[in-house]
Amino acid sequence: MEELRRFDACIFDAYGTLFDVSAAAKRYNTSIGDQWEELASIWRDKQLEYSWLRSLMGEYVSFWEITENALDYALSNLKINDPLLRKNLLALYFNLEAYSEVPETLEAFKKSGIKTAILSNGSPDMLTAAISNAGIKHLLDSVFSVDSVNIFKPHPKTYKLAYDGLCMNLDRIFFVSSNSWDAHGASNFGFNSYWVNRAKQGREFLPGEDIKEINNLLDLLPLINATY
Repeated sequence: MEELRRFDACIFDAYGTLFDVSAAAKRYNTSIGDQWEELASIWRDKQLEYSWLRSLMGEYVSFWEITENALDYALSNLKINDPLLRKNLLALYFNLEAYSEVPETLEAFKKSGIKTAILSNGSPDMLTAAISNAGIKHLLDSVFSVDSVNIFKPHPKTYKLAYDGLCMNLDRIFFVSSNSWDAHGASNFGFNSYWVNRAKQGREFLPGEDIKEINNLLDLLPLINATY
């Protein structure tokens, strides 16, 4: 892998990359019981599915509304009828935990002079809350929400949003996501793309094939030249 010193900026996906999307359901595992992992999985899968389907339909709504709809599907599918639990789970989505390696990784980028940014499907209010809760606001230079273009990733307009916002040459920007489809979308747009394969999944067969695979964000640190 090339050294990151030849890059000027790193764009991170948010959910599943910086923030643990299973944390909300896990925190209420005593209320949900043995179904909490299944609930978290269905909720996340439907979040993504609804974002893609709405993009294809040309029927954009905020990611917050999609999050609500996806949770309602998951609760209904598992036959859980608990309005208070629904309310609490949704509230926790504004208070997600960051993965343990996130602060160290962002600190290393900042010290190396590499600009840091987020590009996310998340609504601006969701992202503001998650960033504040994780205590990483001071480590980010820019935050881009697809709300600005009214379509979800992996549409090329979403990646162009971040590219235009950073005002840098395309080959000086790299993109990091734990979602393989997102890494492919970014690569297909023209970013240098890294896939954080935490779940040890098989690769996707999609456009945008020049993708570098890593296990977690700390795998990026050795690539940063200390003499920056």
